[in-house]
Amino acid sequence: MKILIADDSRVMRQIVTRTLRQAGYEGHDLVEASDGREAYNTAKSEKPDLVLSDWNMPEMTGVEVLRQLRSEGVQVPFGFVTSEGTPEMRQAAEAAGALFLITKPFTPESFKDALDSILG
Repeated sequence: MKILIADDSRVMRQIVTRTLRQAGYEGHDLVEASDGREAYNTAKSEKPDLVLSDWNMPEMTGVEVLRQLRSEGVQVPFGFVTSEGTPEMRQAAEAAGALFLITKPFTPESFKDALDSILG
């Protein structure tokens, strides 16, 4: 399974990778994107099985990436890993087609809760 991790912070991408492993999701093919435009392009070219995206990124926000993919018929499972989790953001994420929103700081358990139904 291929997972795209999109975050403008290299350190945060590493933390997400480590947390995925701690949650038991080892052995997956992980690809990274450092901004929204790269996330969009990588989602189109790599065709991941799951996208884990930050909300606030340069070039395109995470929700803009999601909306653009959905407008083009790309139905990849998509969720957010972000520092903000306001009710408005959760509503916007859900309306755009996100399956979950994990807020920082997160734990391996929060990843398991969000991803078990997707990654099995």
